[in-house]
Amino acid sequence: MRAARAISLLLLLQARRTMTGAELAAELEVSERTVQRDVLALAEAGVPVYADRGRAGGYRLLDGYRTRLTGLDRAEAEVLLLAGLPGPLGDMGLDAPALAARLKVLSELGEAPASGVRRFHLDAPGWFRDAPVPPLLTEVSRAVWGERLLRARYRRGADTVERTLRPYGLVLKAGAWYLVARPEDADGARVYRVDRLVGAEPLDRPFAREEGFDLAAFWAAKAEEFARSLLRESVLVRLSPLGAERLPHLLEPLAARQALATAGEPDGEGWVTVRLPVESAEVAYDELLRLGPEAELLEPPALRRRLARAAARTAARYGAQR
Repeated sequence: MRAARAISLLLLLQARRTMTGAELAAELEVSERTVQRDVLALAEAGVPVYADRGRAGGYRLLDGYRTRLTGLDRAEAEVLLLAGLPGPLGDMGLDAPALAARLKVLSELGEAPASGVRRFHLDAPGWFRDAPVPPLLTEVSRAVWGERLLRARYRRGADTVERTLRPYGLVLKAGAWYLVARPEDADGARVYRVDRLVGAEPLDRPFAREEGFDLAAFWAAKAEEFARSLLRESVLVRLSPLGAERLPHLLEPLAARQALATAGEPDGEGWVTVRLPVESAEVAYDELLRLGPEAELLEPPALRRRLARAAARTAARYGAQR
C-alpha cells in the first residue's frame, strides 16, 4: 500500500508541479504526517522531491525530472481518460486503480488530455429512477477482473439456486448491472442480474475463457433476443406523419423499427398503416395512449373499443372545464 501511495504522490507532483501537504493528503486520503513520510521515502530512493517554504510553498519535483510512460499520444490519452468512468468504476471497487491510471496519463502528457473528460460524461441510469448499487457487485467484479471462478447464489422465483460460474464480464444497462457468466456444469454463457444475487464468493481457482468470446457482441445478441421474446402479439395502427416520427422515441426501439418497416404508401393525409409488435394488449393500450391523436388503432376490435372509451372520457373531462 505504501509503495502504491508513494507512486501516486510522485505522479500527482509530476502532473501538477507543486502541491501543498494538505492537498496531497486530501487526494491520497491520508494524513499530512503520512505525506511527509512518503516524501522522505521518495527522497531516500533518489527521487528529487523537495519542499518550498512560505505561503506559496509546497512539495515539488526538481525541474526537468519526469517518470516516463511510452506509446501514448494526446488522442490516445484522451480516449484512455474517457474510459475512466468514475461512477461505474467506483461501484465495482476499482476507483483506486482508475485514479492511478489517470495520474499516469496526466503525468506523461500534462493536464491537456483531461479536456476530453471535461467535454464528455456518461450518465448510465435512465431518467426518474434510482439505481442502487448491488451489494455484491464488488465481489463479482473481483472475480471478473481476476478471471477466477465465482460461487454464486441467486434468486430464481421462490427458490435460491447455487452455481459455480465462469464470470466472463459485467454489463451496465440503464443503471442495472448484469453478469455474463457460464455455469461450470452447463454449456454457453448466460445472463444474471447482479442485484438478484444473494451470495457471491470469488474462488482461488482460475478458469479458461471461451476462445473468441466477445462480450459486446454476446450482449447485443441477447438484448435483441430478449426484446423479441417479449413482442408476442401485434396490432394494426394508422400513424400520422408526427406519430411515425415519434414512434422510435416513445416505444421500444426494436418494436418501432419492425413496425415502420411494414409501413405502406402514405394516404392522402400522409398517414401510414403499420403492423406494430407488442408485448400484450395491455401494454399496447398504454403505448397507444402515449401517441394520443397521432395514432388510430384499427384492430383488434376489443382494444379499439377500449381506446375509444378512454378518448371519450378524456374529451368529456376537458369539455367540462371549458
